[in-house]
Amino acid sequence: MKSIATLLMLILCSLGASAQNFDLIDRQENYQTGLSENLRIPLRIKNNSDKAQFYVIRKVSSDLGGTQKGYFCLDKNCLETGIEEFSKRVEPGETLTGLAYTLETGLVSGQNNIRFEIFAKGMPHDFIEHNVNISIDEKLAKTLVFKSKDITIHDVYPNPAVDQAFVDYQIHNDAIKAKVVVHNILGSPVGNYDLPFSDLKVKIQTEELPPGVYFYTLYLDNDGVLTRKLIVRK
Repeated sequence: MKSIATLLMLILCSLGASAQNFDLIDRQENYQTGLSENLRIPLRIKNNSDKAQFYVIRKVSSDLGGTQKGYFCLDKNCLETGIEEFSKRVEPGETLTGLAYTLETGLVSGQNNIRFEIFAKGMPHDFIEHNVNISIDEKLAKTLVFKSKDITIHDVYPNPAVDQAFVDYQIHNDAIKAKVVVHNILGSPVGNYDLPFSDLKVKIQTEELPPGVYFYTLYLDNDGVLTRKLIVRK
């Protein structure tokens, strides 16, 4: 009996370890965007195991409209529309970055949902589910506020913000280090956000900020090049 109990314990531990050998990190479940935009949904997978793993990211359902289309992209290399899954080898302890599902929002406003399942190759039942809700608003305007050979960046939206705000950008020079720093009216920093080359959007957390007037500054290689106002309401 003791040997059977030990065997069962080893099996349970093995199953638990296999189910916990990776994480989907920095996930975001709600997005707001406008018409005729390319929305990039990052899919960052961290391999927590001690060996290299192939991970599969599968789009299992969506309610995209007739003027919309979606596809997987790794950095700037995108698969064709209609390919429902992507697989990639990730080394032990490493995080897969640069992978995203890109949605072309089309010409019709409304609500959309996309559901993904992520699992280690050969283990489709031990998956992480990721549901993404997308609100497409025809009145959502994004104003271009700065453009150079290194970066193009739009103004923060929504503004005023309540729980969160977003800044859309595109970095043209992967050697540049870009970030946005949010500070209060006294000049004290209250948020610091890197702008990775592989992304097109940064989320600014405003839910814990007291209502009032704030400012955000764009830094390129630690030089401030732009400051704009951000209003937080509750």
